[in-house]
Amino acid sequence: MRPMTSPKTTLPDDLLINAADEVLIRQDLTLTALGRRPADRLLRVGRLLDVHSRSWLDDQEIVVKGRRIAYVGPAGSYQGEVSERVHEPHLAAVPGFGEAHKHIESSHLTPEWEAALVMPHGVTWTCEASHEFSNVNGARNLEFWLEARRRGSPMKIFPLPGSAVPPTAYEWGGGHFGYDEQKSFLNKSLMVAGLDEVMDWPSVSNPENPAYDRLWGMIRATFEQRGVVEGHGAGLRDLPSINAFAGAGLASDHEGWFLDEIWEKLTHGLFIELRPHSLPEVIKGLIEKGLSDWSQIAFVTDDRSASDTLKIGATDYNVRLAIENGLSPEIAIQCVTINPARHMRLTPWVGSIAPGRFADIVLLDDVKTLSIARVWADGKPVSEGKAFVGVRPEINWPAWATQTVRIDRTVMAEDFRIAAPSDAATAKAALLRPFHWADDFITMDLPVRDGAVERDHDRNITKFAIVDRFSGEAKVARMFWLGTGPRTPDTALGATLGHDKHNIWVVGSSDEAMAMVANALKEQQGGWVLVSGGKVVARVRYEVGGLMTARSAEELDAEMQALYKAGAEIDWMYEPTFSPRWWPGFPERLSFATLTCAPWRWVLVAPSERAPEGFVNVATGETHPIVW
Repeated sequence: MRPMTSPKTTLPDDLLINAADEVLIRQDLTLTALGRRPADRLLRVGRLLDVHSRSWLDDQEIVVKGRRIAYVGPAGSYQGEVSERVHEPHLAAVPGFGEAHKHIESSHLTPEWEAALVMPHGVTWTCEASHEFSNVNGARNLEFWLEARRRGSPMKIFPLPGSAVPPTAYEWGGGHFGYDEQKSFLNKSLMVAGLDEVMDWPSVSNPENPAYDRLWGMIRATFEQRGVVEGHGAGLRDLPSINAFAGAGLASDHEGWFLDEIWEKLTHGLFIELRPHSLPEVIKGLIEKGLSDWSQIAFVTDDRSASDTLKIGATDYNVRLAIENGLSPEIAIQCVTINPARHMRLTPWVGSIAPGRFADIVLLDDVKTLSIARVWADGKPVSEGKAFVGVRPEINWPAWATQTVRIDRTVMAEDFRIAAPSDAATAKAALLRPFHWADDFITMDLPVRDGAVERDHDRNITKFAIVDRFSGEAKVARMFWLGTGPRTPDTALGATLGHDKHNIWVVGSSDEAMAMVANALKEQQGGWVLVSGGKVVARVRYEVGGLMTARSAEELDAEMQALYKAGAEIDWMYEPTFSPRWWPGFPERLSFATLTCAPWRWVLVAPSERAPEGFVNVATGETHPIVW
């Protein structure tokens, strides 16, 4: 027999995972573990949490080669050469925290700045639910999410291409994903872990829905590559729907609100991703039910702004919240390490302090309070206390990422005018309100003046519009909404952040102010604009994709605080919705009021062939005039 060829000593730079390089890296790790090749550094810690057995190991050493762990064992047991040794006898080591479901776009920071924000909080890897930027520039989606890592960022981003591109069959522009696109993404990189949350349940469950074939094509492509199909089961609480959801192959749900709902989904095979708003009640309830196997549970942040992260933290906040509500620290840590890694089939690379994995280590000076002293990633320190000390590459994002508000004309006040259908003094109008999940829309009589249907601020009725930012034509859908916007005269607020399609939305007390907002957003290429009294009184800049900014969290937060301050001078209309947790606030909740996924029914979208006025029931495809 011919002797085995010795692996190459010049190794690839494993910032991005690909199969060919992976073999070379693991050949080297094998020989390093056996002491036949030198290691780069050795970290010795007072205690180490083995998340596989949920047990603490005393006085352990972690041997690093390149960016990976080559060896773990009792202090003094490694027999090979080491270039550098670090001893932390008073610190406990746990794996780097991971997100099974996160929209980095909702931090409103580009990936390199997101890393600088969350890594001191222990977060070293994220499954990016990428339908937000995908809806802005679907063709460059994978390129965008891998660029920061390619340039040296220690954060691992595992993209999940968006199933909601577009969110429903009644939306368009920016991106369109189906079988071919998903197959291509999965074939291009091992970093692509699966398919982002399948939200359009009416399309999955109804063969007559015009998006049925597109969505099932993406699911098929994901199955073919053995990826994970993430779910989004908002409003699905009855037993037939839960069974159908699981039967469709949708492997998880992060939309659970109530203990009984979550228990039914858990016991029907779904991986449960708990968000902070329901976490305290659910943790207590699961403990009371006697849940002993928590392997099907993870904690996620989903959507969390940079401002909120500066206030409360990142995934570490979720872990502390679980501990405060009765969960043991060891199980809580599993819920942000090995559990999400197993679910996303990423255990060869993340989720534990074990050989072959990236050397991502959170060093705690107090386990019970999850007090983080330092964080390592890729085998090097990336934080000291709350300060980020890792690599933050300088990225001059190109025009395809920064010139995404395509409007080739000046938006006019006339674009928001709603013509009356007759010479009568009043007209009937269809109304919505934020988080209107009812089967039918609201109907009211509104005044007519000079041939146009008017707002009625005395009854909390204002005007809401969607302006398309993808075609160049700035097509406008407009209607009346209840309890939504400003009562202050000549005032409007708008943003390019409008889940999930991210067209411009604008709400206002005058058509002139609404037009001014739309034109200002075009000029600054995305973000927030508040207009009052004929001038821009506050703006926040999201120059990348109209969703993010390539600046520090602190600089972005300063702009947000200025927007809040200016907004406090405005008289905002208000009406409660189904739950106090979802009452619309200023200003972020309005960006979620444009959601079109289930359980929404009647919504407003940019005008299209299937919805000429933009007013459509996304569950049935029915359209209706906005006034009659």
